[in-house]
Amino acid sequence: MKKPTLKAPKLKAPDLSAVKGGSRTGQSLLAGVAVLGLVFGIAELRAPVAQSTGAAGQRTTAQVERTSLVCPMPMQGAVGSTSLTLFSPEGGTGSAGTGVLGDVRPENVLAAQNPVRPAAGPSGDPSGQPSGQPSDAPSGGPAKQAGAAFDARVTLAKPGVPVSGPAANNDNAPGAFAIATGNLAPGFTVSQTTTSEQGATALSGVRCAPSGTSFWFSGASTVSDRYDYITLVNADSLPAVVDLRMYGDKGLIDNELATGIAVAPGSSQSIALNGLSKGAVTDLAVHVVARSGRIGAGLHARDGNKGADWLEPSADPATSVTIPGIPADVTTAHLVVATDSSDDADLKVQLSGKNGWYTPVNKESIHVKAGMTAVLDFQFTQETRDGVSALRLTPSDPKRATAPVVAGLRVDRENKGKTEATWLAGGAPVGPRASIADNRGGQTTLMLTAVDSDAKVRVSSSAGASGGTPVTKEVSVPAGTTVAVDGIEPAGLNGPFAITVETLSGGPVMAARQLATNVKDIPTFTTQQLRDDHATVQVPQVAGDPGVVLK
Repeated sequence: MKKPTLKAPKLKAPDLSAVKGGSRTGQSLLAGVAVLGLVFGIAELRAPVAQSTGAAGQRTTAQVERTSLVCPMPMQGAVGSTSLTLFSPEGGTGSAGTGVLGDVRPENVLAAQNPVRPAAGPSGDPSGQPSGQPSDAPSGGPAKQAGAAFDARVTLAKPGVPVSGPAANNDNAPGAFAIATGNLAPGFTVSQTTTSEQGATALSGVRCAPSGTSFWFSGASTVSDRYDYITLVNADSLPAVVDLRMYGDKGLIDNELATGIAVAPGSSQSIALNGLSKGAVTDLAVHVVARSGRIGAGLHARDGNKGADWLEPSADPATSVTIPGIPADVTTAHLVVATDSSDDADLKVQLSGKNGWYTPVNKESIHVKAGMTAVLDFQFTQETRDGVSALRLTPSDPKRATAPVVAGLRVDRENKGKTEATWLAGGAPVGPRASIADNRGGQTTLMLTAVDSDAKVRVSSSAGASGGTPVTKEVSVPAGTTVAVDGIEPAGLNGPFAITVETLSGGPVMAARQLATNVKDIPTFTTQQLRDDHATVQVPQVAGDPGVVLK
């Protein structure tokens, strides 16, 4: 949010030339004191404008005015294709904003430091391009600012309707970054979805996220047939230096090649994990730490012909972890829990069922040694499955302190002997509101989990990118259960649509969206969480201080 500026009135110094015995220096000093007196007097007489809400000395909330998100390199291979979908929910106030997405390149990063505004085409529409179409000419992006132009691949013109466009179509495509301003900034979200046939047909999806300094991924591997890559994207104008800390079942893996990785501004790079682990490690947790600068980080896994997807980034280490988004037709699941603490963690394992949380037979608990990973495998049959679900880890003894952990869960679906996998992770509640873009007709499942108490949420589906009627419904979620939401596909849908979840009462609620479709009899699918969009920020009360003119 822009900081308020206080402009002092223009004041004319009094004429002191007639003061007897006054030197020029003395006259100047007297003039300065007189001006300060005038300023001080006005500051006393004109009280600062009061905030619309909040008591004196308390913080108030305001909508964000600019949101920036980073998408990882597509990792689509030579024959894959990637789509990027932008969305901002309705309800944002303030001036009409701009939403743009472009490749991470030095010139784009430089242009993004200036105000991003779309150039008006002949029709008056931003960029002069059809909604969601990429721009190939420099004039297709926002207008030039300070000699630089942001080359927009996709432009979002208004809230409430998503737009979609393709990523760069080559094997070494860079990462992308998106910026939304004005009334498009609150709740702005971007989804990246890739269809690839490299090694096996797979659907890989990721929710683009803000740049940061710490990212956790649990469930990586460097064994035979696993091809796991960390992607690092620097969408800032300053260089970044990154460390990759990898934890296995024997502790922290020491490798100087994983430290001090330089990422230049406006650049993207991918790093194969099997070159860093000094031998095959079955189950890894990776902590990506930027020791200077900020980056966007992702971890893509491909397990031969058994499936590929992005690992969902885990929430920060905590003593209790909930993983939402387990599909109803899951066949196997593989849990990887890790801690970087010097203490062990003893955790109780539960699944959400139709009547609340329950403990699976022979999978009651998991012990995680200090600085290591631990695993637990699940087999699901038609008799043991209980519909869509979530997994929860809590301290085995609530009265005894336990180390904070991160957790990831690989889930597999099977059809006629062919499998596909996705990787879920410990998540965070949707909070007041969360959205996700790139939902598709007949392929979307929304799963809601009430963690501690009964909850009620409002689920809204936008129109499609090229048409459709929005749908809104309220959903009740009993404590400890996971429900799949039906009847949320927009009528007359044409193109991808967006889903927004708002917490009305109770909770907290966690949400995950699954895209699923069969390609050549392979049950491809991908799952992403919906997380609090942080559409508002707290701002302090501002009051005038006449004393600043005397300091």
